[in-house]
Amino acid sequence: MDFSIDLKGKTALVTGSSRGIGRATGLLLASLGVRVIFHGTKESPQLLSAVEQAGNKAEKITADFGNMEEVKGFIRELEERNLVPDILILNASVQSYTGLENFSEEEFSRMYRTNVESSFLLIQAFAPYMRKKNWGRIIFVGSINGAKPASRLALYGSTKAALMNVAKTAAMENAPFQITVNTILPGVITTDRNAAVLSDAAFAENLKEKIPMRRFGNAEECAFLISFLASENASYITGAEIPIAGGLQL
Repeated sequence: MDFSIDLKGKTALVTGSSRGIGRATGLLLASLGVRVIFHGTKESPQLLSAVEQAGNKAEKITADFGNMEEVKGFIRELEERNLVPDILILNASVQSYTGLENFSEEEFSRMYRTNVESSFLLIQAFAPYMRKKNWGRIIFVGSINGAKPASRLALYGSTKAALMNVAKTAAMENAPFQITVNTILPGVITTDRNAAVLSDAAFAENLKEKIPMRRFGNAEECAFLISFLASENASYITGAEIPIAGGLQL
């Protein structure tokens, strides 16, 4: 039995891939021979660097996923440029430390548009192409906060919980077409998004004490899991929610 990951000839869209988990995933997939479409909210040195590092097959497209007209334009551009993905990695999201009593209406709408509604539109657009090929991979980058609520991330966690439900529905509907749909649930990952809060040494040590493995994860560990789920080795896994959290889900 061959346990290597062979994805040559496939095209992957990795949303929110100018940094963090998205960037690490895009770079790993590119190293495996995948044509990777990197996405960022806007042109940035980080986005350009990711594309350059990935090599000749990499592409980039920008769009603000909090604006549905931009998401629709993003989809049209992919179709016009013949960049329709075989592998759709839904990683883009916004996050704020927002409890049940301190969010604004604007913040609520922005977070649900970016984190949830944009994923609906992308699946609606690209699942039909996957069905025609009788092959596809849709992978949600969720959060342990979608399964294990944290009061300071109440709004963000609720968006991730909503996506877990969307993923299960998509898995059921697309399984007959050999399309797998899975969700990874990262815990505390050392990305630039978390850099500020983890820079507080006392807070970081206290947080580690709550994680059974007593350490934080990294973006590359998430990228390896995503690449496995995109491969033929995971062709019989669908509708799964896989924590990558050092036991924090327990």
